[in-house]
Amino acid sequence: MKRLFAAIKINPDMEFLNQIHSLEKSLQYERIKWVEGHNIHITLKFFGETEEKKIPGITVALRNVASVSKAFPFFLKNLGIFGSSYDPRVVWVGIEPYQELVSLMKRIHKELNPLGFESDRQNLVPHLTLGRIKNLQDKPLFQRNIERFKSIYSAEMRAESFILFESILTKDGPIYLALETFPLLIEKGI
Repeated sequence: MKRLFAAIKINPDMEFLNQIHSLEKSLQYERIKWVEGHNIHITLKFFGETEEKKIPGITVALRNVASVSKAFPFFLKNLGIFGSSYDPRVVWVGIEPYQELVSLMKRIHKELNPLGFESDRQNLVPHLTLGRIKNLQDKPLFQRNIERFKSIYSAEMRAESFILFESILTKDGPIYLALETFPLLIEKGI
């Protein structure tokens, strides 16, 4: 069994990373597991624990999706939380424009459905997870800092491929191994 997910690897600009580090520092006394800079990604599909015999079918399905999907530009923009203000669970940043990303995610889900991978039940909310909240001592301080960094943004980026990753959980955090990269179509002149 391998713990798998498909994602777009992100290499944010230094200004965006500085904003993230300032947010982390402002909340350093809270129990939040921040995503390490080298692991930043946009999850397209989380497979979880997957039998190794299913991997060839997954890679064929992902190749099929990539062969009809165009590369696209996007920005990371606006901080948000999943959960309620009383019980926040995840700190995330949005993706704009998000239509191309949602289309890519839907194609992936549709292509994987015949292999027994059901579409995610929730509405697709394109986002990049920044941190998972374990416990908050000072919720008003947390809310003030989320509000303070709400208009966070990045320079323009381009999604030109996505990757099937294996996630190996360790006591020091996850290690992501790229199993295969799937290039998206790049239009001439762009």
